[in-house]
Amino acid sequence: MTEITEGGVTVTVEEARDGASDGTSDAVFFNPEMELNRDLTVAVLRAHADRAGAGTYLDATAASGVRATRAAAEGYTVTAADVDPDAVALARENLADHDDATAVHEDANVLMHESRFDVVDLDPYGSPVPFADAALRSATELVCVTATDTAPLCGAHFESGRRRYETTPRNTEYHPEMGLRVLLSSLVRTAAKHDVAARPICSHVSRHYARTYLRVDRSATAANEAVGDLGHVYHCQDCLYREHERGLLADAPGDCPNCESNRLVTAGPLWLGEIADPTFVTDVRSALDDEMGEADRADRLLETVGNELGTPTHYDQHRLCELWGRPASAMDDFVGALRAAGHEAARAHYSGTAFETDATVAEIRAATEHLG
Repeated sequence: MTEITEGGVTVTVEEARDGASDGTSDAVFFNPEMELNRDLTVAVLRAHADRAGAGTYLDATAASGVRATRAAAEGYTVTAADVDPDAVALARENLADHDDATAVHEDANVLMHESRFDVVDLDPYGSPVPFADAALRSATELVCVTATDTAPLCGAHFESGRRRYETTPRNTEYHPEMGLRVLLSSLVRTAAKHDVAARPICSHVSRHYARTYLRVDRSATAANEAVGDLGHVYHCQDCLYREHERGLLADAPGDCPNCESNRLVTAGPLWLGEIADPTFVTDVRSALDDEMGEADRADRLLETVGNELGTPTHYDQHRLCELWGRPASAMDDFVGALRAAGHEAARAHYSGTAFETDATVAEIRAATEHLG
């Protein structure tokens, strides 16, 4: 065992054995690489508490209980659940100084079907799908979800992605966004089955995972409106043209309208709405503090997320320049050239060369030709 301090909270975790530095040995799981995720979670919980109060919080797959302990330190009434008795014992030890916190040896799905929580947090190993139905029935205000199965989400493992998320993912140059929107589509559709609307108020893709925070509204009318933001993307694998349309039934063009290629693929149903509420993101940024080890990185990430256009796909400058046979330029110059030509454009958080714009591929090329 070893003590660590994260976000001003000191907890005990098991040291990884057998050379596993990421906590993936036979010790109770703890991943230090997820500190950014946990720092952002605390900032979201603070911003949410400022609006709704610090209510009940479930860490559904608690492991060592680090996330649960940090939530308890924010004034939430915390339940940490796990099916591993060793994990429960360690989480209970970490929560011992918090009177309104408990660790339980319980299957998360059983617990969520039996009880309601203001905030439910899913951070499982791999896909959150096995827990999503129960979580979206249990949560009354906010559902926080991490997915680490990025290959199925983004279409790299096509069949498993289609089977698990009941949609058609496509492996494109904007694969991180594809994965996030596949995840959001699955969560929105799962919530709607129970007459619950789930809408993302903050989302990001970082390293090997996607993370989203969804505000829930128990209203069939609101659920219908959320489903209305689902639809499909049609993507040309040759010229990189893409378009999107809302609706659960796809109506794809036969060939690419831009280059007449027959390699036009359909992805969806995807979430086509915004991945974040800019006002809430600003509040989350304000909730970061210097005790957070990833505060600077989190602030830069949130700044970009808050300024995104909300378009359903982004472009990769390097991929476009490769297609056009010209060198890439500085991203700020590239985005600035699009704006100077009268287009909306913003950098996207998915990578250093990602950007969003309302311009077509042909318009992007024309607006930035002088940079090459």
